[in-house]
Formats: sequence, C-alpha cells, structure tokens
Amino acid sequence: MTEAWGPDDDKPRRFAGPVKVRVPSKINLHLGVGPLREDGYHELNTVYHAISLFDELTARRGDTLTLTMEGEGAGELALDDSNLIIRAARALAARGRVPAHARLHLRKSIPLAGGLAGGSADAAATLLACDLLWGTGFSREELAEIGAELGSDVPFLLHGGTALGTGHGESVSPILARPTTWHWVLAIADGGLSTPEVYRELDRLREGPWPPAALENADELMTALRQRKPEVLGATLANDLQPAALSLRPALADVLKAGYDAGAVAGIVSGSGPTCVFLAADGAHAEQVAAELTEAGVCRSVVTARGPMPGARVT
Repeated sequence: MTEAWGPDDDKPRRFAGPVKVRVPSKINLHLGVGPLREDGYHELNTVYHAISLFDELTARRGDTLTLTMEGEGAGELALDDSNLIIRAARALAARGRVPAHARLHLRKSIPLAGGLAGGSADAAATLLACDLLWGTGFSREELAEIGAELGSDVPFLLHGGTALGTGHGESVSPILARPTTWHWVLAIADGGLSTPEVYRELDRLREGPWPPAALENADELMTALRQRKPEVLGATLANDLQPAALSLRPALADVLKAGYDAGAVAGIVSGSGPTCVFLAADGAHAEQVAAELTEAGVCRSVVTARGPMPGARVT
C-alpha cells in the first residue's frame, strides 16, 4: 500500500491498496423538531453524540462499483443504487470527476432503521474511504457538504464527538466541554422504524387535540454536559420524536420502564427509534443495567457503549 499526505490535512491523499474506515453510530441527547418546511424537511435543533457501536467499510480498486456486506441486516439491506453507500460513492465521483469504480465491503454492527443513523454512518465512511482510494483530495468539510445532500446525519458522522445540529441537522457545530466519557446501554429492538413514518406520525399528533409539547433549544442540555454529572445530564435528555415512536410502537414504553427498573440514570428513545438508550453512572453500572435489561427480555439484544467517539476514521 502506498500513500501521500496532503500539506494541511490529517489523512493520506491516496491509497493504492485497500482503505478500511471505521465509523460510529450516533444518538441524539436532545432532538427538538420544528414544523415541516417547504422543502420537505423539519427544522431541527439537536445535540448529536457519537458512540462506540461501529460499522466498518473497506474500499478496494475495481473496474465497476460493487457492494457486498456481512453482519447486521445481511440479506435485508438492498445493495443496489438505493443504498446510501452506492449513492455516496457516486456523489463523490461526480464531484471529483473520477470514475465511480470501487469494490466496497461493509461489516455492519449498527442495526437497520434503529434510530442510530447506521445508513448515514455508512455514507460517511464511504465518502472518506473513496476519497482516499481515488485521490480526490477533498477536506473533511468538503466531504460533509457532499454528505449533507445524502442525509442530515452524514456531516456529523464525518466529524463525530458531541455537536449541535441545526437546519435539518446538516449544519454541525462542535460543543466545547471538558473531556468526559459517558456510558450508555442500548436496547436493540426486533425490527426497525421508518424515519419518514415517525416524522409523519409526529405531524399527525401535533395536529390532534392533545399535541405533545415541543422542546425548546438545547441550552440546558449543553450546560449539563459541562457539569460532567450523569444525574444532571440524565435530567435533560429529551426527544420530540419519542411520542411518535411510542405511538407507532407502544411496546417501547415497556422497554423504557425496564431500563429504569434496571437502575438506569435516564432513558430515551434514540432518534426516530426504536432503539432505546439508557445513561449509566459509569462502566460497571452500565454492565449491571445491561444484564438486568437483558434478563427482562423486552428487546432483541442489549449492548453497552461509550461516548463521545471520533467520526469516520481510517484504521
């Protein structure tokens, strides 16, 4: 494998051999959803948090563009032009004016349609991997601009960490706080939820006689992050999409209850669901909560994770 480094970048400009990129999933510590805009998006005010549940994408040179995969969703996830990985590769090739030729392989651990941005994570990994493979030489900010056209979460997953997302989520600003590791327990549901369907359900609930209260800005949560106390952060976790996810999947209420019964500091539906995320006091507490939640039998599987994590990175 050969590589060349750019003058002001933290990555090689080109790889002759395989490029392997690891990318985290995300949770939303705060997700405020505004009204539907004319462009079909909702205005968002969200705090993204990248966690240690990863997908891995490998890009090799090829004569055409192909995608194979293993792990979560194998046999279920389409591998054609509808896949965000293929779309990301084609978008990058078009912007860089190079042939979209690569053999891509995905090792997937992030559940499909789980509210953890697995598809966006894979698109972010593809942009970074193919940029290196093809030598297109885009900065991470330029890759994020391409990613924003593919999905609202893609720019964040290129950067990672903890960040404020505005617009429809694509405008990302890092949140400055003293380094702190937060410990999470994820309850993975059996089957996913369609993000567009959850947003439509929220719109329907808001037009009804008892609309759920809408969140204000994320100032309280960002203050809590700086205090570095799990009980303080837990009190500020909030998600406007949670009532819609619970409406579509009422059994999630049992999952949230089971997490609290297991001793979690706080619990929330992640993004559009159906994954539920629980905050723990520390690593040992996370393992304890995970064991009791597993014993409760209210979800397909339970995993622990840490955050914040860096965004897509070459391994």
